[in-house]
Amino acid sequence: MPKSPLHTPVLAWYATNARDLPWRRPDASPWSVLVSEVMLQQTPVSRVLPAHAAWLGRWPTPSAQAAAEPGEAVRQWGRLGYPRRALRLHAAATTISRRHGGDVPADYDELRDLPGIGDYTAAAVASFAFGRRHVVLDTNVRRVFARAVGGVQYPPTATTAAERRTALTLLPDEPETAARWAVATMELGALVCTAAGPRCADCPIRRQCAWRLAGKPAYDGPPRRRQSYDGTDRQCRGRLLRVLREASGPVSRSDLDAAWSAAPQRERALDTLVADGLVEPLADGTFRLPVSAPVFPPTS
Repeated sequence: MPKSPLHTPVLAWYATNARDLPWRRPDASPWSVLVSEVMLQQTPVSRVLPAHAAWLGRWPTPSAQAAAEPGEAVRQWGRLGYPRRALRLHAAATTISRRHGGDVPADYDELRDLPGIGDYTAAAVASFAFGRRHVVLDTNVRRVFARAVGGVQYPPTATTAAERRTALTLLPDEPETAARWAVATMELGALVCTAAGPRCADCPIRRQCAWRLAGKPAYDGPPRRRQSYDGTDRQCRGRLLRVLREASGPVSRSDLDAAWSAAPQRERALDTLVADGLVEPLADGTFRLPVSAPVFPPTS
């Protein structure tokens, strides 16, 4: 495989511009990396930093996490958003404890077999925690490749086979270098090749970037809609979960009623929380955070 002319400038840029993040430090455990990858999905680094520190402070190993009730994971997750990730992390920790002796596995296929762990997270943990050679395609990396190689402003909405082929072609042969390349391209997308305001003057590959050389043609694909939050079922779910997280025991329906005034939406949101395993209804009509762990289907 020929060496890409993008490798040297991107890796050199990363060597001097990488953020000092706890899950990237030489002494970071694979568990720290796994926790960070789950937390960072759809959540900015600034919000993840304190949550990651608190999580590792409470549960420094998968076995410590597995010994807690899943509801405690939901409580600790707080307001990071998309709280089912907390249950997925707890389920993964339980399987790691039971099947792997409490050690996060290094093999991609074994990581992929953990409940709630998909292709991206398995590849990221294998790469970042163990220096394995894998394609790691998050939103930032996909945007860098779309611009630098594809000559377009934004990648497709969903990852395509063509993107994976491009990423594999660009992946360095040596595993350790491939792992650095994966995190370096991710950092480049996060700090320089951003979605809204790319800092092309600071980009180490600006002279090779197909999009810049083409005059930065505007995106002409499907509309890119920003997700709203106020008044949504997601906001309602968050309000109901907050009541349960802050309670020391089961809560009454009237406590939940007080958290959100629109009854039809509140009942719909509560039903989905129960269906997702985030809330357990009790026989006396009260509700609590889960004591038993939900079953996760294989993650695509």
